[in-house]
Amino acid sequence: MTGLRVLAVDDEQPALEDVAYLLRADPRIGEVLTARDGAAALKLLDRAMAEGRPVDAVFLDIRMRGLDGVVLGRLLAQFTRPPKIVFVTAYEDHAVDAFELKAEDYLLKPVRPERLAEAIRRVCGSRTEPETGSQADTIPVELGGVTRFVTSTEVRYVEARGDYARLHTATGSHLVRIPLAALEERWAPAGFVRVHRSHLVALRHIDELRIDSGRCVVRIGETEIPVSRRHTRELRDLLVRRARKAGSR
Repeated sequence: MTGLRVLAVDDEQPALEDVAYLLRADPRIGEVLTARDGAAALKLLDRAMAEGRPVDAVFLDIRMRGLDGVVLGRLLAQFTRPPKIVFVTAYEDHAVDAFELKAEDYLLKPVRPERLAEAIRRVCGSRTEPETGSQADTIPVELGGVTRFVTSTEVRYVEARGDYARLHTATGSHLVRIPLAALEERWAPAGFVRVHRSHLVALRHIDELRIDSGRCVVRIGETEIPVSRRHTRELRDLLVRRARKAGSR
């Protein structure tokens, strides 16, 4: 795989130069283009596609004069082959926008070299994945004032908390401001199913389905999750089909 061709966009020249410098210092980057605003970025991207050398990723500031980063990100998402997006911002309050746009990462200024390296790793990883409906999705979480992204493949089950949802992984849990219903719809292609009004589970992480005295539960690791009566038969059928499919390989 050749080096990544990336575009850095920021309306503040010192910040743009800093990000471009760090990008050029990474051996996985082949070429760095720069733009001072959203309109200039669109022109560069259009020219790159016309030349048959599209940009792989855009490292994008959010609060810019004119066309801001979120609006530009939505325009990029409409491209036939959209570039990967990494937001680079001084503000923490746009993480939900990043999730909706399926951004690869969300970096806070001043950008630390190790965090930029992690963002580039994410871009490289998604670049090599096949374009399928089951491709891992990401969601931003806050850990000690640092925003990082958890992939859907890491999540074992999700628990509703009003307008929030708690994502449970093998190493801990994260509270995010996204309704369970929104995750149910978004992560259905990745094998997540609703088993209860307050629980969404990943089929691949279910270790056991048990029905006792009419009560159904699934076990994921050491955790038992109740399955409502209306979901029991559907879940059992899904697990049986999944097991048969795996056995036929």
